[in-house]
Amino acid sequence: QVQLVESGGGSVQAGGSLRLSCEASGDTWCMGWFRQAPGKEREGVGYFYGGMASYADSVKGRFTISQDNAKNTLYLQMNILKPEDTAMYYCAADLGGYRCRRREYTYWGQGTQVTVSS
Repeated sequence: QVQLVESGGGSVQAGGSLRLSCEASGDTWCMGWFRQAPGKEREGVGYFYGGMASYADSVKGRFTISQDNAKNTLYLQMNILKPEDTAMYYCAADLGGYRCRRREYTYWGQGTQVTVSS
């Protein structure tokens, strides 16, 4: 069982930056960031697996994922934020290679709200 705790959300004006953190209670095999805006489906923002990060097209070039293994923490640096980035952001993780390769996650955090005003 892995517990995930997100932090770092808040309100920012368009063009600003935020850094989200996701602290895991133990080792994980893969982690990812997702977001869900009101009335919309949850979407993947970025994924971290095998030491490599990948991103959704909508955030590529603006968002960066990094990991601090010593702290079991995954970060999401968000730059040049847009109003359409407004959403609840969730961290997810899994322990299985098969699920990680399929970007399927067993463990989820409670989420942290990001609001970007124009």
